[in-house]
Amino acid sequence: MKQLLVIRHAKSSWNDAVIDDFDRPLNDRGNSDAPRMAKLLSEKGIHVDAIISSTANRAFSTASYFAKELGLKKINIKSYDKLYHAPSHVFYDIIDDLDDDLNSIAIFAHNPGITDFVNSLSETQIDNMPTCGIFAVKVSIKHWNEFREAEKNFWFFESPKMQ
Repeated sequence: MKQLLVIRHAKSSWNDAVIDDFDRPLNDRGNSDAPRMAKLLSEKGIHVDAIISSTANRAFSTASYFAKELGLKKINIKSYDKLYHAPSHVFYDIIDDLDDDLNSIAIFAHNPGITDFVNSLSETQIDNMPTCGIFAVKVSIKHWNEFREAEKNFWFFESPKMQ
């Protein structure tokens, strides 16, 4: 059994128009929501073996909050440039190459691709993946390269506004 948690970056700041989109930091709400949502996973008893993140500042910062709360080292976050505004197929390509010893993975990325990706996973559909939202599925496979074609079972959806 494998578990995949797909998490959109927390709310980011638009205060400085000079900062490139890639480099935008989290705003106050993002810096509050990310640790709170990470704690929610911890309270649910969810263990994550590895964290994968877009290299964009806001996604990596969100992933770092989750790593800290879930007992993973920030240095162990695997970051991918191609997750920055990635379409659905990029998520699948990354998952195909995951180490089969990892059973529970969290991926941090951006809209609109993250919404398209989560809507491809199960019959459960969402209109828009909210900032710091978590969409989770379970799948009965032994190898991550079977994920793309396997039946995925919706596990849960959480967002800061639901708390």
